[in-house]
Amino acid sequence: MTQQSRPVYLKLRDRIAAAIIEGEYAEGEMLPSVRAFAAEQGANPLTVAKAYQQFQSDGLVEVQRGVGMYVVRGAAERLRKAERRQFIEEEWPEIRARMDRLGIQPADLLADA
Repeated sequence: MTQQSRPVYLKLRDRIAAAIIEGEYAEGEMLPSVRAFAAEQGANPLTVAKAYQQFQSDGLVEVQRGVGMYVVRGAAERLRKAERRQFIEEEWPEIRARMDRLGIQPADLLADA
């Protein structure tokens, strides 16, 4: 599934996951409210709530009723491991196949850097 064909809530989830991995939302820190994040991203609050719910279901955030959602300890490392696994198992084979079709060697990529 290409990035463009992915549901909006998954795209938002990816943005939040990247922000947690990069430390923008540190462990123990509160995520923006659903309304604030929706306004920032130009998204429907219900769509943002669905993305947040997935983080809660996965045990990456915890809810403090009446206060907000907080990133749990270890969330960044768990997300990093999951993202690495997904890249290696799902994305890399497609990239490698395209490189093979185009005659690109890994050394070619390093030479251009």
